[in-house]
Amino acid sequence: MHLLVVGSISLDSVETPLDRVQNVIGGSSSFFASAASYFTDVRIVGVVGNDFPLQELNFLKSRNVDFTGLRIIPGKTFRWGGKYFENMNERETLFTELNVFQEFNPIIPVEYHESEYVFLANIQPDLQLNVLNQVKTPRFVALDTMNYWISGMLPALKKIISRVDLLTLNDQEVAQLSGEKNVLTGARKILKMGPKALIVKRGEFGASLVTPESFFWVPAFPVEKVVDPTGAGDTFAGAFMGYLAKTDDLSEANMRRAIVYGTALASFCVEDFSLNRLRNISKTEINERFLKLLDMIKCDSGEML
Repeated sequence: MHLLVVGSISLDSVETPLDRVQNVIGGSSSFFASAASYFTDVRIVGVVGNDFPLQELNFLKSRNVDFTGLRIIPGKTFRWGGKYFENMNERETLFTELNVFQEFNPIIPVEYHESEYVFLANIQPDLQLNVLNQVKTPRFVALDTMNYWISGMLPALKKIISRVDLLTLNDQEVAQLSGEKNVLTGARKILKMGPKALIVKRGEFGASLVTPESFFWVPAFPVEKVVDPTGAGDTFAGAFMGYLAKTDDLSEANMRRAIVYGTALASFCVEDFSLNRLRNISKTEINERFLKLLDMIKCDSGEML
């Protein structure tokens, strides 16, 4: 199955208590594709400037990531800078320079129109809707968004939400979109807007899958040395969608397995800056963390009351 992702590719400058880097590869599509490509073929639609070091993405090409939909136009690539504080859960955005990304108007190549799995990364809701209108009959569509669009473009956001199968939000965004303080109550309310399922991303506290009938939670994999949390959410989404596309099984049981794989890949991402850790993970390493996570959440019923 083919997996299409539409989102940002950037050059990031990141400072953490451990170190700092400048102009390294970032953006939602980069992290997403790095994780998803371990499972299935990935197609990227995005835009970069003519200053972007394309050779840095050669490792993705070797893993069957298709860049036909990547436009290279005169100008500077989207740049973002952030600083993380001691606990790595809080960060300060130092600068955001949209550059060529400001005029991003995703045109889906004809050969991508039949993509069965689609991930609409965090971009303007109107653009997400435009992408969805260009893809013919996707089997599964997932959507990511953020507080900025919830507060500033809610009607457009609700329109695209009503057309997707799965929505990913963090717990603050669940509260903002639903108007409910309780995450589960808010998630159930959001599901009435159209999606069949909702993933609530909770950082170091893991992720939850919520459907109208059920609730499933996976803790974050314990990482002894977190170097850089940037891109962990997009890495999670890439592995989740990649596993679904690989198996082509949309049962709830399989989505639960996909969340465990997403959690495993996200734990690798935070162990280094940029895409560094995601370049050469062995399948053995991935499966070992998958199995360790399963062991963490496994419990026999034992003697019951």
